[in-house]
Amino acid sequence: MNTEWQLSSARATLARLASAIFLLFLITVATFAQARPRGRDLGIPFPGKTGPLNAITDVPGVAVGHVTLIEGEGKLVPGKGPVRTGVTAILPRARGNWDPVFAATFNQNGNGDMTGINWIKESGFLEGPILLTGTHSVGTVRDAAIQWQLKNGREFIFTYPIVAETFDFLNDANGEHVKATHAMQALDRAKPGPVEEGSVGGGTGMGCNGFKGGIGTSSRVLKAEEGGYTIGVLVQCNYGGDLRILGAPIRSEITDMGICSVLNEPQSRPWIRGIPHCPASPQGARSDGNVGEHEGRGSIIVVVATNAPLLPHQLERIARRVSLGLGRLGSFAGNSSGDLFLAFSTANPGAGNDKGTPALVMLPNDRIDPLFRATIDATEEAVVNAMLAAQTMTGADGIRVFGLPGDRVVQILKKYNRMK
Repeated sequence: MNTEWQLSSARATLARLASAIFLLFLITVATFAQARPRGRDLGIPFPGKTGPLNAITDVPGVAVGHVTLIEGEGKLVPGKGPVRTGVTAILPRARGNWDPVFAATFNQNGNGDMTGINWIKESGFLEGPILLTGTHSVGTVRDAAIQWQLKNGREFIFTYPIVAETFDFLNDANGEHVKATHAMQALDRAKPGPVEEGSVGGGTGMGCNGFKGGIGTSSRVLKAEEGGYTIGVLVQCNYGGDLRILGAPIRSEITDMGICSVLNEPQSRPWIRGIPHCPASPQGARSDGNVGEHEGRGSIIVVVATNAPLLPHQLERIARRVSLGLGRLGSFAGNSSGDLFLAFSTANPGAGNDKGTPALVMLPNDRIDPLFRATIDATEEAVVNAMLAAQTMTGADGIRVFGLPGDRVVQILKKYNRMK
């Protein structure tokens, strides 16, 4: 009996040790992922002054949280994996503050989904959180958002949660691996402060501009004479484009890191069968720098937050300027792309009060130009930050998408006299 007890105790100790080692491994991986430099860390001279975090959370009250799901490898087995997906949650106001915010949306190209926007267009208000995920997880996340709000004290007769998506092609997208509990965890984890970027949350299974995509963020602070307002941008980038940074042709210069598959057998999804096999070298497939057909199903979601006192019609004008930031990067908003943008303002608290007549403050249209420029600049930088943070990932059917190498980006920018 004593021997059996000793064996059982030893097994338990080994199990605890293995769990501790695995947890340490996860922490190490997460820390390593965070260590990848952002654009400004590399010295890229993006225009404009950022907030202290250079993130959407520079807008007071805004919080962000992620849940990331990564499991399995190899050929896609529907319902089992590989899994490369997740959820990102954005709270427009501090946790527990259910005061609606003025908001507006704009679709650059509408092959995508953002639930709840009809009421935004009709009322001018955003009520509750914003969530980002993969295409086929929208319904699950939407339903979970309702229950999370009820659980956390929001009272309503009915509500229309805002859930936006891009297609996570590195994931078993039809397997619906995102569950209600994951959406609730992302909402519970939402906090102010630094925002994790790259292959996290809703951006886990995404590619962007021929490289690994995901979540990215940036901010701008206006000069005091312009009002001192803050603009913050968060993107979930998954679109196909001819990547340029500060006008330099990054994609056409990096032609040895094209999307490829590590598997030899025929791919399980017909639309990816044109993806070449990965060579034996560490690099990817050779590329001519053009957008491949398999990238055309990508999309991008952009959320813009500001503390400037803007009304809904002005916020729609802000949302439209996102397109100019993406255009700088080489996006052409392809036919199969869902380029969906949402802008909101945390100013005018109490505007949604149904009692009395709220007094509103509005920035004159003649003073809105600096906010337009800030939105364009922050959008451009947020996408670059997402791509620089995202590490190389191999997903369903062995598809490998390479992280954008910061050192080579710097070399190219110097070659084209964009950096010293």
